[in-house]
Amino acid sequence: MSTENEGNAVPPAPSVPPVPAASPTTRPQGPEPEGSAPLPPVPQESPAAPAAATAPGQDPYQHQYPSGQDPYRHQPGPAGPAPDGSWPPPPPVTPAYGDGGGAGGPGAGWGASYQQPAPKPRGGRGGLVAAVLVAALVAGGLGGGLGYTLAKDRDDRGSTTVSASDGATQVKRAPGTIANVASRALPSTVTIEAESSNGEGGTGTGFVFDTQGHIVTNNHVVADAVDGGRLTATFPNGRKYNAEIVGHAQGYDVAVIKLKNAPSDLKPLALGDSDKVAVGDETIAIGAPFGLSNTVTTGIISAKNRPVASSDGSSSSKASYMSALQTDASINPGNSGGPLLDASGAVIGINSAIQSTGSGGFGSGQSGSIGLGFAIPINQAKYVAQQLIKTGKPVYARIGASVSLEDSSDGAKITDQGTGGAAAVESGGPAAKAGLKPGDVIVKLDDHVIDSGPTLIGEIWTHKPGDKVAVTYKRGGQEHTVDLTLGSRDGDS
Repeated sequence: MSTENEGNAVPPAPSVPPVPAASPTTRPQGPEPEGSAPLPPVPQESPAAPAAATAPGQDPYQHQYPSGQDPYRHQPGPAGPAPDGSWPPPPPVTPAYGDGGGAGGPGAGWGASYQQPAPKPRGGRGGLVAAVLVAALVAGGLGGGLGYTLAKDRDDRGSTTVSASDGATQVKRAPGTIANVASRALPSTVTIEAESSNGEGGTGTGFVFDTQGHIVTNNHVVADAVDGGRLTATFPNGRKYNAEIVGHAQGYDVAVIKLKNAPSDLKPLALGDSDKVAVGDETIAIGAPFGLSNTVTTGIISAKNRPVASSDGSSSSKASYMSALQTDASINPGNSGGPLLDASGAVIGINSAIQSTGSGGFGSGQSGSIGLGFAIPINQAKYVAQQLIKTGKPVYARIGASVSLEDSSDGAKITDQGTGGAAAVESGGPAAKAGLKPGDVIVKLDDHVIDSGPTLIGEIWTHKPGDKVAVTYKRGGQEHTVDLTLGSRDGDS
């Protein structure tokens, strides 16, 4: 399955022209009719038509992203040699952060593209959304004015309207209700704006991780600001802080930033246990879809351990892999990096990607939610965040063997040759010590069925270096099971 990253960031979204300012008409001279409300000014000219949206490209969450592919699409690219099970090189067929094609279409991937609204240059996609909202407000104001005028001319002596008593309007929002959970969690979420040195950027979400000012988010949310860029984090109460990147893990798609001059009253969100989540559990997602900060949506856990791969859509990018929590809570570009909460308000995941069927609305070519969202389990994200805070670099578990990334339902096949001509099974590595050889097809890791190379990588990365796992593989038509102790690799390179 291929998906796209939600959030306003990493995969740059096609830009649109800024909203033109409308010049109000001059009010006619002379007194206004008595008993009528003045109508709102009408613009003299219609706003200029937005420029044509850039044609959508391929999905960044696909194994392979040809140059120019739209990061918000999930079009898998041509298959190629698979990367080491512990770290795949630029995946040849990884679904992109966006939905580059119809879900389930030919070559559809199993990854989710970033849903956070792609970073946009000034005057980009946000302008179009603003134009839509402004138009709605203007229409509403006009309707209200006319409605008031007509109502004032009527005799209200026959009205049968009944007003609720003061007591009836005192709604009690008990602990565990969505409103109560949202009111407690919102003050600890932030809208992140990332801007590169050349002025391009986008919007995503993050949440307070500790009282020292660390904020957890997605790697693709802050990617634009990695090399000399600028980061800000804005709380729902309007407080805005500059921030710096503490560490980022491209493979896990997790990043940690730190607020400069962090306030002393930060309240970290409680972290839940994603291993104990059950299908059907209620979920609450918080984020800034299409730049609309502090948006709350709800749903359920639709599935667990969903193999997902994503990428920023560039030809040189490497894939991010996760064994994701799937939810039908509405997640859109801009939600990336935001918390996925359980019914008690504890964080169980980081919203990261969506599956989408087309180029989406608002005339921007950016996809929106169809009820298939994916989140990084918090147990994995917590471990990664702690490593980033401690050393600034991620640590990955690995088996020391290259596996094919081609779409498959038979398992993860160890390739005949590794990346760059290296051996497919690293001499002295974990796989070699366990007796694995090129051509072996891994079909299980512990109790998890492995149907492809990306699935294997996602499952390996849910573990820590040093963990012992049971590997079931096929060789010559026979199944064998061996114990394997996972190795480690520091950094993304």
